[in-house]
Amino acid sequence: MASPFPVPNATVPYWRTELHELDSHRSTPEIPEKQDIVIIGAGFAGAALAYYLLKDNPSKLSITILEAREACSGATGRNGGHLRPDLFVGVASRMQAQGLETANEAGLFEVANAKAVVELVNEENIDCDLRQVTTADMFVDAAEASKAMKLWDTMSQLDCPTLKDVTYHGPEEAEKVTGIKDAKVAFTYPAHTLWPYKLVMNLLASAVKQGVNLQTHTSVLEVSETADSEELWTLSTPRGITKARRVIFANNAYISGLLSEYDDAIYGARGTVCRIVPSSPPQPPAWEIPLGSCGLESESPDKIESYYGLRPDKSIMVGGARSTFYTKRELWYRNFDDSTLIEPAVPYFEGWAARTFEGWEETPVKVDSVWTGIMGYSADDAPHIGPVPSKPGLYSCAGFNGHGMPNVLLCAKGLARIIKDGCPFSETGVPGCYETSAARLRKISETLAGSSTGRVRTDI
Repeated sequence: MASPFPVPNATVPYWRTELHELDSHRSTPEIPEKQDIVIIGAGFAGAALAYYLLKDNPSKLSITILEAREACSGATGRNGGHLRPDLFVGVASRMQAQGLETANEAGLFEVANAKAVVELVNEENIDCDLRQVTTADMFVDAAEASKAMKLWDTMSQLDCPTLKDVTYHGPEEAEKVTGIKDAKVAFTYPAHTLWPYKLVMNLLASAVKQGVNLQTHTSVLEVSETADSEELWTLSTPRGITKARRVIFANNAYISGLLSEYDDAIYGARGTVCRIVPSSPPQPPAWEIPLGSCGLESESPDKIESYYGLRPDKSIMVGGARSTFYTKRELWYRNFDDSTLIEPAVPYFEGWAARTFEGWEETPVKVDSVWTGIMGYSADDAPHIGPVPSKPGLYSCAGFNGHGMPNVLLCAKGLARIIKDGCPFSETGVPGCYETSAARLRKISETLAGSSTGRVRTDI
């Protein structure tokens, strides 16, 4: 099995076709010898951490971000372009696994996180194609649709605050509401689509302008087992070593390559996304796809077969193709190779639009690009946020289960408060089930959890 480190020559996602000037930036010719904080990873988590560590902070922290490849070249730069809190199926999955209180806490956190992203984009005037859309959890299998309807009935009788934003569409209207063939039942709710690379690069540019040292193409190969006599941790890279009083692991799927205690807790999983472009406009009324975003469920509550998001230019970002490769575990499970495609998934996308949308049977489309990305799956279906157990000065912000956009920003904000202000985790606003701890890691190892306890996502 491949080692948990980024590989060279990754496939090129659509989001990385308009590169920012900081894409391969190095703030200084050499990496700094000593810093207050080193952040490993220049994706959404790393950029958001830098943003909040600097925000309203009168102290002059020296911060370096180390990135193995180009900036935002990992999961954030390879996802489906959604900002989509999981208000029904995700909440139901967590309720079944961890109880209603925990499910509600995580669900409301995702809603708050999505709101915070929108506010951040507006406050900082970030041009990232942020658009409000209606999304859906949609079922095409009759048996699974029946299960989903029963689940809806059960949850409607419970105190489940996220359900107030969800609308149920039964068999008589699901197809009309979604525009998707054979839709048996759908649950719609508000969401957003965006250009994730542009969001992250704007945050990184702001951080660099404020003095953050960004070092791309600088892999961290090893972090010392202990801090030295000055309470500094040593990070080894191909370009030499650097030391820091605090080190934040914002490298998601790759965390166990540097912290072996997370080997059972967070594992890499390879997924696929593509961009589909209509060659000519479909005949009305097919052109107007009713929903701006949707997850097509093949089974409830565990499986997304595919999902899509619409772009302003009428192209469609489609991810998943899960059924084509899921049983071949070597193609995705603990597979860190995003330099090659998941070959069985490629032909799946060729006829996806004609198979999926009502009225698109004769619409000519082309698959403009296909790429892979590596998600960091958590064995108990929750991110790991907070101080690394028994290693003072090390912090985790990883394990987002292919669902980082509705979680990362406020996780980073909460962790920044812990680091800057000594804030206890319980006062960060981050769900308690997200806190990384020795007890949690031990429980995962003892149960030998090798996959998500809830939804098995394929949305990078």
